[in-house]
Formats: sequence, structure tokens, C-alpha cells
Amino acid sequence: MTYELSIRNVGPVQQADLRMGDLTVLVGPQATGKSICLQFLKLLLDTGPVLAALRKSGLDWDRKWVDFLDVYFGEGMRGIWHAASSVRWLGKDVDFAELVRPKQGKAVEKCFFIPAQRVLALSREGWLRPFSEYRPGDPFIVREFSEKLRIQMEAGFGGRDLFPQPGRLKSEIRRLLKQAVFSGFHLQVEKHGAQKRLVLSEEGNRDGKIQTSLFSSSLPFMVWSAGQREFVPLLLGLYWLMPPSKVGRRGSLKWVVIEELEMGLHPKAIEAMLVIVLDLVARGYRVCISTHSPQVLDLVWALRVFRQNQAKPADVLRMFGVRATPGMLAVGKAALHQETRVYYFDRPARTAVDISNLDPASGIPDEAGWGGLTEFSSRVQDEVARVVNRGRE
Repeated sequence: MTYELSIRNVGPVQQADLRMGDLTVLVGPQATGKSICLQFLKLLLDTGPVLAALRKSGLDWDRKWVDFLDVYFGEGMRGIWHAASSVRWLGKDVDFAELVRPKQGKAVEKCFFIPAQRVLALSREGWLRPFSEYRPGDPFIVREFSEKLRIQMEAGFGGRDLFPQPGRLKSEIRRLLKQAVFSGFHLQVEKHGAQKRLVLSEEGNRDGKIQTSLFSSSLPFMVWSAGQREFVPLLLGLYWLMPPSKVGRRGSLKWVVIEELEMGLHPKAIEAMLVIVLDLVARGYRVCISTHSPQVLDLVWALRVFRQNQAKPADVLRMFGVRATPGMLAVGKAALHQETRVYYFDRPARTAVDISNLDPASGIPDEAGWGGLTEFSSRVQDEVARVVNRGRE
């Protein structure tokens, strides 16, 4: 089945025709419409669950589409829609006046959305915020993400030790995250009085005995590094998507959206996240990403070249320096057989340009420069070469 989302004259987007692959990547400057497109995708896939969650929280849009825009996208977002606006999904025009009417029957969720503002899911005390704690005008995707993690954690999901946790994530992925994100720290649930909170504790193992090495107590949320604060909500979302069982996916979920997976992360941590993305695809999810990181397109470009040259799964794994275990080889194999799509959101033209070939020699500047993500590096290289050559004259 071909999944195509077409958007016309919505907010900053004049035209976007997005044919979704197994892995779809959206790139471009801020405020060019990437998030709007992804939120429309979520709404169209999960209309019933979205409406049910909003009604449960007491929100009312009086069956009016323009009022719904403020409720779903966030306060003030009704301005993205006007008389010339339209959306097509699966080849059909969407009637949003009808779409936002209350629905009957069981609501089955298909898409899990991890927003760019995921750090807001954790309070200053280091626990997950409920849906009701947000303002009514806050975006639905942020409120829903936070609420899902809260319910998961309140139910005792994962026990006291959240990371590292045997059976959660493949062992090679855990190793990468230990090195790049947690640096020897353990992520745990701790009770502080009557309140649960997430903490980091540093432990060393010497002669079979666990000893605290640098810190005499656990570290609360507000003293974590910026990268750790950004990553932990993402990790909890990934735990939900990747059950520790032979079942690859969670329930009815078939789609995953991750906005700006690189947020606050060191390049090595971004590498670990890319391995996780490939694992999600190998599990059968359709994954959509928005990003400002050239590393993401480095991976997509490499996979395209690998496919054209009959690469082997082990070749994929060597890019990340991970061992060729059976589980990881399955991830590498899947990466070589999946369709990837890349779209650049051009601000001046207000259009989404298909740059999936990622050809550095392309006559299309947006494709050759990978949507501007390699522009600065190219200028640096050109200027360094110019100065070096001038010095030799």
C-alpha cells in the first residue's frame, strides 16, 4: 500500500507531497512546516484515539475545525488554515469538518509520536507530568506523550532499575547508550518521601562489590546533563515501542514519529539513536523523522550506496562499531531491504522537495547539499583548500 500525504497552503507549507517509505526523513530550517506535516499524519492515522483523549480531558471544539486546530496543534494555530488550504491522504481529499465530529466504536492507536518538546514530559522533580497539568492550549502531541509515559511508569513499568535493564534493548544498543549517554550512571526510580522520581546513580563494581565512586547520593533530574534530560523521555518512549519479547511491535502500533532525535545529544549518542531507528524499522514499524543532523542523512546515503553495491548486513554494523550478533545482523539485513525517503522543506519556495537520491553530484542544489545540512562543512573545506593553496604559491 502506498501512503501519501499531500498538503496545500497550510501554514508555511504551500505544497508538500510526501510518499512515506519504511524510513522517511524530513529536513529543512525551523518553522518550515515539518512538524505540521507530521502532526497531520498522526491525526489522520489516529483520528479516533485523538478525539477520545481530548474529550476525556474535557476539551470541547464544538465540532468546528478551526477551533479544533487550536486544541490539537496548540493555541493560535487556527491561523495555519484558510480557504485555499487542503489535505489529501491515501489519494482522497480529507473533509476535516466531518473528521473532527465525535466517533463511535473502539479507538485503535496506530502511531506513537515522540515530540521535539519531550523534555517537558518531566517535571522539575523528575517525574512524568499528567495530561491535565498542561495548559489547554499546549500541543496535543506533547500532552499525550507525557501522559502515556506517566501511566506506564505509575504502573511500575520496568521496576526500580530502568537502565541498564537486561532484556530491554539489544545488548549492543545498551552498550552504545552506556558509553554515549549514561557514562556509567544507572537510571532508577526512587521514592523521595511519598513522591516517586527518576534519578541517576553512579556505581562502580570492584572485586564483586558495588561501590559509589564519585557521588554519595543519587542525582535528581535538575542536575543531570542537558543530553541526559533530553534523552530519558525518549528512552522511555522507546521502551514502550520495543517490548522485551518475541513480539517486535507494541499492540496495534505500526508507525513511529520522532522529532529531532538529535536534540541535546553528542554525535556518539546520535549514532546510538540511529541504530535504534534501524531496529525500529527491522521490527516492522514505519518510522518518520524530522532532523537537523547531517549524521541522519549520512546514514540514509550510505544505505542507498550499500543497496546499489550488494552490501552485507555486517557492513551496516561496522559503520557503528557494533558486533555482528544474530540480533544485530537481523537489523543490518532489514536496513538493506527497506525503502527510505528524504524531503527538504524549502523556506523561500514553501515546498517540500524530494531529495531521496542524496546525490552529491546532483544538479539540484538542495539535493547536492542534502537540504543545507552539509553547506557549512562544504564551505569550510573549500576555504581551507583555498588558503592552503594560496600558501603554496
